[in-house]
Amino acid sequence: MRAAIYSRFSSAMQSDASIEDQARLCAAWAAREDWPVVARFEDRAISGASMVRPGLQALLEAAQAGKFDILLTEALDRLSRDQADVAAIYKRLSFAGVTIVTLAEGEISELHVGLKGTMNQLFLKDLAAKTRRGLRGRVEAGRSGGGNSYGYTVVRRLGEDGLPVTGEREIDPAEAKVVQRVFREFAEGQSPKAIARRLNDDQIPGPRGKLWRDTAIRGHQQRGTGLLNNELYIGKLVWNRLRYVKDPETGRRVSRQNPKEDWIIADVPELRIIDDTLWQRVKARQGEITGSDRVQNIKATRFWEKRRHKHLLTGLLKCGCCGGGFASVGRDYVACSNARKLRTCNQRKSFLRSTLEAAVLDLLHNKLMQPEAVAAFVAEFTKEMNAANGQQSDARARLVNEEAQIKRKLEGLYDAIADGLRTTGLKDKLLGLEARLAEIARELAEPAPSPVRLHPNLSELYRRKVEQLADSLRDPAIRPAALDTIRTLIEAVTVHIDDMGEVTLALDGALSAMIDTSQPGVLRGIDASSVKVVAGTGFEPVTFRL
Repeated sequence: MRAAIYSRFSSAMQSDASIEDQARLCAAWAAREDWPVVARFEDRAISGASMVRPGLQALLEAAQAGKFDILLTEALDRLSRDQADVAAIYKRLSFAGVTIVTLAEGEISELHVGLKGTMNQLFLKDLAAKTRRGLRGRVEAGRSGGGNSYGYTVVRRLGEDGLPVTGEREIDPAEAKVVQRVFREFAEGQSPKAIARRLNDDQIPGPRGKLWRDTAIRGHQQRGTGLLNNELYIGKLVWNRLRYVKDPETGRRVSRQNPKEDWIIADVPELRIIDDTLWQRVKARQGEITGSDRVQNIKATRFWEKRRHKHLLTGLLKCGCCGGGFASVGRDYVACSNARKLRTCNQRKSFLRSTLEAAVLDLLHNKLMQPEAVAAFVAEFTKEMNAANGQQSDARARLVNEEAQIKRKLEGLYDAIADGLRTTGLKDKLLGLEARLAEIARELAEPAPSPVRLHPNLSELYRRKVEQLADSLRDPAIRPAALDTIRTLIEAVTVHIDDMGEVTLALDGALSAMIDTSQPGVLRGIDASSVKVVAGTGFEPVTFRL
């Protein structure tokens, strides 16, 4: 039985040694049970309340591929503390034929999933309640309830008991001047975008040392986010304005606004940076903007309730000048985000989204997977993969031969023992041969390598598939699925503009996805990195001139 080990700790404040401790205990358990450990998975400083964990996702993929039979972990709550997630993980692993064994509970069954999942969920709820109770006490005492705002530094000192004092902060004079500047310029009629640009032009570091963005200044007025809405600047500490709930589909936290009567407000006059007059000027201007016809017309559409349309190139476009991403400019255009918002890039040209999409589809269909390059790739890939499989087949044949020899030796030893021969050396030799025989049996239980056969006309299969996908984009019923499939074929699209103003697109194709789209399932069980290695000449980024 092949075993895999999973380890996790929740907080960045915990020690990395926790991972090694968990893995070591699991490895010792596996050794006692004579289970060879074939894989290890881990997640460091990631909460068990989320399924969005690289180690866990890699574990589930490996289980689906049949790479191990038993999953060892310290306790069920290492896999997840969420009751629904525990059940989902158990179902997926059971479907893959994998048994979960924990050091705390033993072999996991449906009963464990129900009881332990409930207990872990209650533990999380109780922990959250205790944490909030402690934070509330700190806030009511005028200390920070978590995090820090621009304009302040955290005070680090020891209390009379010798322990670190938490939640104290003081005004940072340099950052306080920037806060006052932002408030003054906004009150005088400057937009958050213009203010952010000038701050970046003056090389003033923004929050967390990053570039300034208009969203960091504007924020959300009702939620109290952004510099212009932070009441700490007028000496009021507001806590519990928002709560966070987990989206069951994505596993990510989503903020919700609490009723105003649930807010905790404490006066901290020593932290005031903005005077009341300037604060009221800013609030008055925000009110004018909110009450303007333009904003009211936008709000009337209730755009936030509508699902945003997903475009073909969302998140895939890159600027050839600065390497940054592209963002929407109006309804139908896109442009370099750094150039438009931060003014840190000179490539300010905007592009019609439909023009870029048509150009990329043309590249996918007509330029990628050229017949000559694909033919050379198919030959090289098949040769390399089957050579590796041939080595595995030779090794398997040697194991079969060794197994037969050991069985013959064991029969001789069994006969000697039956005839009354009893020596210490004989017993040790018998045990050694039996252990080796069991090891060989486990290795031979692995499925034999199957030959890799890529279709010789792979490029034509690919071209037809892309053409069908492109046609599917016109059908609203199946557009989302076709869109997702096409996006997997693209790693990045880089937009270059030369000194003469000529535009060139460079498309990086995802080779393994292109092959799997053309001939589904042919790469199952094959490391994607090996596909890239044998790609060679003919699979570099392809270009297109607009």
